[in-house]
Amino acid sequence: MATDLVPGSRFYERWFLPIGRFVTWPLFFILGPVRVRHADRVPRTGPLLIVANHRSDSDPVFVQKACPRAMHYMAKRELFSIKVLGWLIRRLNAFPVERDTADRGALRFTAQLLEAGEAVTVFPEGRISPNGQLLPIKSGVALLARQTGAPVICCRLINTERVIPYGSVWPRPSWRGVEVVWSEPRTFGRDAETEEIMDWVRGELDSQ
Repeated sequence: MATDLVPGSRFYERWFLPIGRFVTWPLFFILGPVRVRHADRVPRTGPLLIVANHRSDSDPVFVQKACPRAMHYMAKRELFSIKVLGWLIRRLNAFPVERDTADRGALRFTAQLLEAGEAVTVFPEGRISPNGQLLPIKSGVALLARQTGAPVICCRLINTERVIPYGSVWPRPSWRGVEVVWSEPRTFGRDAETEEIMDWVRGELDSQ
């Protein structure tokens, strides 16, 4: 069970997330407002691998805002060494990943969460894009899709870099609104080619 994998995750799902949605909606309106497209495509139960582009430090917040169910997500390991921030993001269902490496531990933990029927968000570019353009997709997402057989859904984020620009830490109104677009979910068999999966992800996440 995910409760065993991430202590406190059920509290987050049942109490913190619903209360947080209610309390923070004025903030999202000011920063965004946020327009979510095709949220009905998101499976409400069962394993789900959410694949999102990475334009801003605010991206996990906007993905969870747009996602109708609780999710877990990868975050760079350095954040967990910052006392207050590390404590907070763990309780928001984040878990660490070592960037620029094939972090087998993070991939294995993601697979365990998916096998437990959880939704997990990954940012396959591996880092924030400095200019909003999609960076090269790393192959770990294809490995997860093949090995777990979990449905994969892409979450395209638009204008989140206007809320927290690259290199900044303070949020500000986007003035143009933030858009979150969900793809149709897909499943891939163990015989699926890595490039097939990565090409599909690129096509769904490229906003140009």
